[in-house]
Amino acid sequence: MKLKIKKGDTIKVIAGNSKGATGRVLQVLPSKMQILVEGVNLRSKAVRASPKHPNGGIVKMEIPVHYSNVQLVDKNGKPTRVARERTTTGDKTVVKRIAKTTKEVI
Repeated sequence: MKLKIKKGDTIKVIAGNSKGATGRVLQVLPSKMQILVEGVNLRSKAVRASPKHPNGGIVKMEIPVHYSNVQLVDKNGKPTRVARERTTTGDKTVVKRIAKTTKEVI
């Protein structure tokens, strides 16, 4: 399934433990219907000493959030649904994402 949220978008969490948090999308996992968001859904993980983590210890890391628990944020900072608009000119078909709240192209 094609997701309407892309890498680099700003989203707001609308359900779950991180409800109300806003962040930037780092990665989209369409096969699992999950999204990895910067600073959202943090978990602690014990890490052994390695070149990346010389002292080891406990590291906070983001884990993916399900696609249904987030909404895209429009230019006004409000969560919005997304519509798609197709325009065909000659041989090319262009798909635009449009915010339902402001009717502007995202």
